[in-house]
Amino acid sequence: MIQIFITGGTFDKDYNYITGELFFKDTHLPKMLDRGRCTLDIDFKTLMMTDSLEMTEEDRAIIAHNCRRSKTEKIIITHGTDRMVETAQFLAQSNIEGKTIVLTGAMIPYAFGTSSDGFFNLGSALAFVQSLPPGVYITMNGRYFTSEKVQKNKKTGFFEEI
Repeated sequence: MIQIFITGGTFDKDYNYITGELFFKDTHLPKMLDRGRCTLDIDFKTLMMTDSLEMTEEDRAIIAHNCRRSKTEKIIITHGTDRMVETAQFLAQSNIEGKTIVLTGAMIPYAFGTSSDGFFNLGSALAFVQSLPPGVYITMNGRYFTSEKVQKNKKTGFFEEI
């Protein structure tokens, strides 16, 4: 089984057509997996619906606690891209043994349809969580990175190895 912890981020934002603002309503994950015809055994749990710019150390502690308590060794965390690296590094330093943890997100909300990278990033995370050894990783744009050797390039919007 694969555990997916939902924490918010652009991945799950919706667009208010009246105000033009992005907001959280519900997660899009079940729809995405149905649309992708996914047959994996997956358990979803929403931990929070937070923009990663507003994520606190207490939020990260909640994520780490849930990773430790999870009965599965394969965990995906949907997360906002702005603070994804900080959360990955926090988890890597949290002494979570024997688990493969993959964080992923989107630069464009899934609700925006075919222009969103969320669908592709989720598929990549599902593949990587099944094939990588225990550790904490970020997967974006078809690549994976270890938690200690990754940064988000604020000029290009892509994650890259450092």
